Amino acid sequence: MKLGLGLYRTMLTSENFRFARQAGATHIVAHITGYFSGKGSLSTTSAGYAFGTSTIQGDLWSYEDLRDLRNAVRAEGLELQAIENFDPSQWYDILLDGPRKEEQMEGVKMMIRDVGRAGIPIFGYYFSIAGVWGRTESRAARGGARSVGFHSDMLSEQTPIPKGTVWNVIYEPDAPSDTIAHVTEEQMWQRLRRFLSELLPVAEEAGVTLAAHPDDPPLPTLRNTPRLIYKPERYQRLLDIAPSSSNALEFCLGTLAEMAEGEMDIYEAVEHYSRQNKIAYVHFRNVKGKVPDYDEVFVDEGDVDMFRILRILHKNGFDGVLIPDHTPQMTCDAPWHAGMAYALGWMGAALTAIEQGGIVRPM
Repeated sequence: MKLGLGLYRTMLTSENFRFARQAGATHIVAHITGYFSGKGSLSTTSAGYAFGTSTIQGDLWSYEDLRDLRNAVRAEGLELQAIENFDPSQWYDILLDGPRKEEQMEGVKMMIRDVGRAGIPIFGYYFSIAGVWGRTESRAARGGARSVGFHSDMLSEQTPIPKGTVWNVIYEPDAPSDTIAHVTEEQMWQRLRRFLSELLPVAEEAGVTLAAHPDDPPLPTLRNTPRLIYKPERYQRLLDIAPSSSNALEFCLGTLAEMAEGEMDIYEAVEHYSRQNKIAYVHFRNVKGKVPDYDEVFVDEGDVDMFRILRILHKNGFDGVLIPDHTPQMTCDAPWHAGMAYALGWMGAALTAIEQGGIVRPM
């Protein structure tokens, strides 16, 4: 297994690439949208978490952009493992089944071809209209470290999604003052099936693996829209509707651990999907609690035995990249960097112990 670091668009700098290498990472996952949705919007920067409203710019990343990013990463001794997330402007009508869906599918196909041409093996995506919503700042991590969580009082604050908005991000500022059309869960599955049936042949030809993120927060509905992957076993339907070597999972351990009790617990889910060789890469973070009340915490203090997770992955031959995803920020002059360095250090030590057989624990 390999250590990586996820960086948002504004953080894709040579300084942060060097930081990743210094902290033991060998790979980068680039979140090219430049923001992470929260209550309204939660942007993650080197300075911390910033809440507000986002309006997208609608730009497409070209082959040259992707090639130059890969080369900049390589110049610092790392590899670019994955691109994460289409910008909402690139596929909002694919999600909404709107009039521009065919045009946008052609743009998405071009993006995947360019990712493959640039030598980047994975593209992560999240098939959701509501996106990530409802996160608020939390001090539940050890020592009062700054992090985020989701709590049941947010459920009463849900509002329908306005037209011109997906993922809590405005793609059409002048849209009519109305809400998006009602959609059923089965209609969302049909949209996902159509998306994969068109895109997977392109991904296969380009040598790119598509990796699906689960729903966070993992609720059956959010802001009056249905969710698809809100329990671990529902990932299997996504794999089964479009069998392909390029159809895989962006395996977010924190999100999976937050899910309500279902057919699988977190350890059974890791076993089930890693045994199928369907985990493209891993978001490696820990939480306390389950939906609708949970908080993100340090990797070594949550409800999940992360060492046990690594042992299952190792047993089943997973050789992909693990990134901390996000982590509590520590009280110092570089809170984000310190939190990531702590997570990467713990992960590197745990991997060494497991791969060298230095520590034996029951499964």
